[in-house]
Amino acid sequence: MKRYVALARVSSREQEREGFSLEVQEEALRSFAKREGGEIVKLFRIAETASKTDERKTFRELVRYAKKNAATLDALLFYKVDRAARNLFDYVELERLESEYGVPFVSVSQPTENSPAGRMMRRTLANMASFYTEQQSLDVREGLARRVQEGLFPGKAPYGYRNVRIDGRSLVEVDPVTAPKIKRLFRLFAFEHHTLDSLGKQLEKENIEYLSSTRRFPRSKLHAMLRDRSYIGDIFHRGQWHPGKQEPLIDRTTWNRVQRLLGSKVYAAHELTYAGSLIRCGHCGHYITGERVRKKTKNGENVHVYYRCTKYASKGHPRIRVREADIDAEILALFRSLRIDDEKLRDWFQMVLASQTRDSQDESRRRRDDLQKQVTKLIEQQDRLLNMRIEDEIDETTFAKKRLKLRDREADLKLQLEVEDRSHHEIADLAVKVFELSQTLADKWLTADYAEKRKILEIVCLNLELDDVNLCVQIRKPFDVLAKGLVSENSRGDWI
Repeated sequence: MKRYVALARVSSREQEREGFSLEVQEEALRSFAKREGGEIVKLFRIAETASKTDERKTFRELVRYAKKNAATLDALLFYKVDRAARNLFDYVELERLESEYGVPFVSVSQPTENSPAGRMMRRTLANMASFYTEQQSLDVREGLARRVQEGLFPGKAPYGYRNVRIDGRSLVEVDPVTAPKIKRLFRLFAFEHHTLDSLGKQLEKENIEYLSSTRRFPRSKLHAMLRDRSYIGDIFHRGQWHPGKQEPLIDRTTWNRVQRLLGSKVYAAHELTYAGSLIRCGHCGHYITGERVRKKTKNGENVHVYYRCTKYASKGHPRIRVREADIDAEILALFRSLRIDDEKLRDWFQMVLASQTRDSQDESRRRRDDLQKQVTKLIEQQDRLLNMRIEDEIDETTFAKKRLKLRDREADLKLQLEVEDRSHHEIADLAVKVFELSQTLADKWLTADYAEKRKILEIVCLNLELDDVNLCVQIRKPFDVLAKGLVSENSRGDWI
């Protein structure tokens, strides 16, 4: 009985619909072997879902098996020439098996004679298969490039979006289920003092699931999502980011803040008020971290919170720890120093603040004019860059990199312009609100939870530094005016 080794390959749903399914091929191969008085001793299959790596792996296994068992094999069976070899390199391997190992190549649905004319016909079919594969690959690349130029995702939409088919065309829309999850995780990381580890725990605590089959967001996925520019309106293709048409899920302010936090070393806050990249050490400049110390007593257990430098154990570093109660006392003293009890004095101070903001408005107007000039200049640079690409003076990769850089800079400037426009109209009203807040800070602090305390410190304090056991605070404007006191050496009578 003759012995055959065979390969059945199907690589697309279209070929299956046209009658080239694995089952059809296998039936044809077994029928041929039976007619020739033999059997298939080894059948290799390449399914349509196989990756290119898996395809190559299966083909190499076929070649190795044929070489190893060449003495006992009568032929290699394939349904068609293009099912056997999708490129000329593979076809050469099959001809080597035939000429060097004596294992004939047989196409059961495209029979050819074992003669020069037959081999020429077979090679022509192999050339046609190779041309079809290369042309198909080129068509796919060009099609993807056109989608990118139109601002569409070239493949599967990222988490937060979903692929939809409208009028026969694959488009992308915001996923109402996953998009809110993306917005929430960006918000938590940007403004709630979370690390990647604590972010995953918080999402789980809020019952926000990654997938129905995977409850918790993997740490690597969180990092990739926080870095994904798709959420600000870009699309990724061939190593570069390009402008997209999808609705952004994240605003630029939040995005920029997240990137700054990811780019720096973030310490876990563990919900300790003064830990987590808030206070720096006056000795070495590293961040202050906190620890809870539990001590057992006769009546149970006492918990004390201490703060120290992250380089506390380094050689030559002062071994100083400060109690949370001591820092709390200094913060409360600061807030109380901002308070003005005299009602007439409070009214007068609000009037002075409103007057001083006019100077800030003039400065804001000057900054806005300067920003507008920079935006205009950037637009001109982008036009010149596009002309250089049209005239083929720069390649596609360089163009994409430069364009991305210019677009990011333009987006930052427009964001600054938006902030200046808003502050120009609101700055006077804001000054009054800030003053009102300053008068109630001490009371708010006593009843605030961890997150509220962190927000209050960020609003009032520009920089905090722990020098030995003393907390040194640089206060933001206009709170700094109140902290300096209302009486100075230039006072006239009872007024400033």
